[in-house]
Amino acid sequence: MTATLLTIGDEILIGQIVNTNAAWMGERLNLAGVEVRRSVAVGDDEDVIRAALEEALAESEVVLVTGGLGPTHDDLTREALAAHFGRRLREDAATMARIEERFRMRGRPMPERNRVQALVPDGFEVLANDRGTAPGLWFEAPAGRRLAVLPGVPGEMKHLMETYVLPRLAALEGARPIRHRTLHTAGVGESHLAEALGDYAAFLDARTHLAFLPSGGAVRLRITATGEDAPEVDARVERFAAYLRERAGDHLFGEGDTTLEAAVGALLVVRGQTIAVAESCTGGLVLDRLTNTPGSSDYLAGGVVPYSYEAKKALAGVTQALLDEHGAVSEAVARALARGVRERLGSDVAVSTTGVAGPGGGTPEKPVGTVWIGYADADGDFATRHRFTDDRLFNKQLAATTALDLVRRRLTRTASPGA
Repeated sequence: MTATLLTIGDEILIGQIVNTNAAWMGERLNLAGVEVRRSVAVGDDEDVIRAALEEALAESEVVLVTGGLGPTHDDLTREALAAHFGRRLREDAATMARIEERFRMRGRPMPERNRVQALVPDGFEVLANDRGTAPGLWFEAPAGRRLAVLPGVPGEMKHLMETYVLPRLAALEGARPIRHRTLHTAGVGESHLAEALGDYAAFLDARTHLAFLPSGGAVRLRITATGEDAPEVDARVERFAAYLRERAGDHLFGEGDTTLEAAVGALLVVRGQTIAVAESCTGGLVLDRLTNTPGSSDYLAGGVVPYSYEAKKALAGVTQALLDEHGAVSEAVARALARGVRERLGSDVAVSTTGVAGPGGGTPEKPVGTVWIGYADADGDFATRHRFTDDRLFNKQLAATTALDLVRRRLTRTASPGA
C-alpha cells in the first residue's frame, strides 16, 4: 500500500515552522506497513491545492492531507476538496455542536467565523476531534483511493491519526509487515560507533537496513526490516538487535522511546538515590530534560543556574579564590559546583556544567566549545573536559547530553574519576 503526504500552509513554504507533521506521519505509516512515496508541501491557494491533490491521488492509494482547516480566510482545504470532487459544503450539526461546547467550556463566546470549521463536503465522513475545533475527514475516493484530511496542529493531527486513520489503514489489504527497532547510544560519535559495531554486513540485505541517526550528542541505531511473514521479520530484527546490543556495549542506554534522561532516572530509582544539578553554560537544559520524564520528582532534588561569579558563590559555594585562580571554566570550578549543589540540596549525586558556549569569549587556553562537566557523590568528586563546536545552541545540547551520560555511566560505574 502506498501513500502521499500533502501538507498545506504558506508558513511551511516560507520556513516559519518546520514540517514535523510529515516526519511523524511518515514514521507511523511505515510502521503500519504503508509505503510513503512522496511528501509535498503547498501554499494556501485553492488551485494549487487541487492540482497537488489530483497528482497525489493518481500516484498513491492513500493520501493524507494536513492543514488549512482553520477558521480564517486563508484556510482553503475544505473549499479545495469540495471543488475537486464536485461536492457541496454543508454544515455538520454534530461538529457545530462540538465547536460551540468547546468555547462554552473555555468560558468564551464563539466567534461567528468558527462556523466555517463545521462545513463538510457531501460524502465525507467526519472524524470527531475532541482536541480542537477542526474535525478530521475521511473519504473513499474513486478508483479505490482513500483520503484522510487532518488539522495541522500537531497534537490534534496525532490524536486523529492514532484514533481513526492508522487503525483503518492497518486493516486494509495490501499492508505488509514493516518493523523498526531503535537502539539509543550516547558518549560516542557516529564513526566511532560504526567501528565498534564491527562487520554487520551479514545482517543487511534488500529487506533489512540499518540507519545511523546522530542528534545532539547521541546516536540512534534504527533497524528497518520488511517481509511477507511477520514472525520471520520479527525474528530477523531481534537477531540484528541482539548483535548491536552486544557490540555497542556501555554506549547503549535504551531502546524504543527511551530517552537518556529517563534512563538516568530509572537508574536513580533502582538505587534509591537523588540528583541535583548546577548548570552554568547549559542554562537549565539538564534540569529541563530531567523534568520531562514523568515521576522525576521521586529522584530530582532540584538545581541551580549559577551563571555569574556572584551566583556561583551564593548558590553553590564556589569561593572567590577558586574563581580567581582557575576561572569559571575549569576543572576546579566544575568540581566545586557539583560538590556545592550536592551539599546544599542534600542529594546523593550531583552534576555540573561550566564552559565557553560561544560564539565569542574564548581564549587560546579555553577556546569556544570548551566545557567542563563536574560530578559528585559520596565517594568524592571529579570533572571531565570536552571540546565541542563553535555553535552556541549546539554546544548547550552537547553539554547537556554529555552531563546526563556521565551520570548514567557513573551510576553503572562505567565512568571513573578523571575519565
